[in-house]
Amino acid sequence: MNAAAATLDRAGIEQRIPHRGRMCLLHRLENWSAAEIRCSALSHTDPDNPLRSASGLLAPCAIEYAAQAMALHGALLAPADARPSPGYLASVRGVRLAVARLDDVAGELQVHAERLAGDATQILYRFSLTDAEGALLADGRATVVLNTPLSASTDTRPT
Repeated sequence: MNAAAATLDRAGIEQRIPHRGRMCLLHRLENWSAAEIRCSALSHTDPDNPLRSASGLLAPCAIEYAAQAMALHGALLAPADARPSPGYLASVRGVRLAVARLDDVAGELQVHAERLAGDATQILYRFSLTDAEGALLADGRATVVLNTPLSASTDTRPT
């Protein structure tokens, strides 16, 4: 991983992914390379988190945190003069949840995604979320499908 890579705050992240306002769950880009990305998040403790239910922020929401890191990774890999390829989370596999809820995890969440394989139409990532001390909260694999007719017609980011 490129430890000297640029970091971004929440405003910089919002400029690069389609999630805005409260739905942008990531707090900071910590570092990234062509192969992986590491972000942190604080939104899991927000009582107004849009994914929170009456039971709290349930652990399967970790998948959305990882998906946003993957979207940011794709945007960072795009050439400076090109828009990132719009994508959709097509499947998740082998997901393991080590906790029932995320909202009672103290400190920042650490979100990591590693690109395992991919081409112009799909990308396979391995992802994990840990607490501030490095304890595993969730992990798994995800497939992102790129450049589908549906994604091209519904991308709402400004040009």
